[in-house]
Amino acid sequence: MARSNSRGSQEVNAGSMADIAFLLLIFFLVTTTIASDKGILNILPPKQDPNVPPPDIKKNERNIFNVLINANNDLLVEGDYRRSAEGLDQDFKAFIMNFGAPDEEAAALYNSLPASLQAQAQRKADSSDDPGEAVISIKTNRGTSYEVFLEVFDLAKKAYFDIYAERVGLASGEYRTLKGDNEATRAILGKSKEGIPMAISIAEPDKIGGN
Repeated sequence: MARSNSRGSQEVNAGSMADIAFLLLIFFLVTTTIASDKGILNILPPKQDPNVPPPDIKKNERNIFNVLINANNDLLVEGDYRRSAEGLDQDFKAFIMNFGAPDEEAAALYNSLPASLQAQAQRKADSSDDPGEAVISIKTNRGTSYEVFLEVFDLAKKAYFDIYAERVGLASGEYRTLKGDNEATRAILGKSKEGIPMAISIAEPDKIGGN
């Protein structure tokens, strides 16, 4: 006669597994940081009234630093071909800090700059008249990649931020952390930009070409 198995079959009690899985899910949802794309922080101009013609702004060509980006992401910088945007921030900075034909106000601006920026300032007659007149123009093609446009745009902003930071004796990284949320930082930001507005023009893209 066969003996009956005195041991009961061993079973895993799975009754609490669902509770454990639910608790783990809640834990990861609470502790995980989900990155969100905030886009580009820029102040856009107000919408143009179609019944009002745009203002006729006359700008000397030497006061405009032209950057063209074609559908293949090649750059034409002031008429010179470039395969990449590397070092473009230094070209922007040299253009902005040029005093080719300064008026009395621009001369006063130059005298107010720290010695480090005065040493970088140039007096090329074929470049910008002064920092207040300098404009960086970026024009793309319909096929230009968003990444390359942002790279050039960011280098233009970097050139200005480097100038602003050096003017008030801060490192560029320190300057970028200033929020202007108190009187002291607002005074620093105001002093850094006085007479040197951030003038970056985004021209309408060409309609030809592109992938």
